[in-house]
Amino acid sequence: FLMVARLLRNKGVCEYGEAALRVIAAHPEARCLLVGPFDEGPDSVTQIQLDRWIAGGLEYLGSREDVRPAIAQASIYVLPSYREGTPRSVLEAMAMGRPIVTTDAPGCRETVTHGENGFLIPVRDPTALMGAMEKFIYNPSLIPSMGGKSYKIAQEKYDVKKVNAEMLKI
Repeated sequence: FLMVARLLRNKGVCEYGEAALRVIAAHPEARCLLVGPFDEGPDSVTQIQLDRWIAGGLEYLGSREDVRPAIAQASIYVLPSYREGTPRSVLEAMAMGRPIVTTDAPGCRETVTHGENGFLIPVRDPTALMGAMEKFIYNPSLIPSMGGKSYKIAQEKYDVKKVNAEMLKI
């Protein structure tokens, strides 16, 4: 599992951290990766929180200019954000054929057809996030099939040439 985001609460980093601890405790073979920079401000995740998640097995890879290698080493992309525009990190993961677990929140929900290319979960719900993550652990055959559907959606709906053509029409 991989999450790429600035380390902000409203990106769902705390929910991911908590779900990752639970998943790793129940399934020690699972890997949960986190990529992203610390962000200044009142919504930032603290170093103490991050250190607790790392002590529980979360793998923090720091900030990356190029996230493709991190996406390549993950099987499932997770973004439990509270709200987004269209999340670029989800589109990048879809373009690399990864199934998605994200929230049923504006912006995020438009990228996933629940049960087809991933799962939608409620906002601020680490228990639901863990449950969605475990669906892939219990049924790994979902990974290639849902990942393939993500790739197809990325090609058909989010191809930059198609998006630009639509904007030029307007």
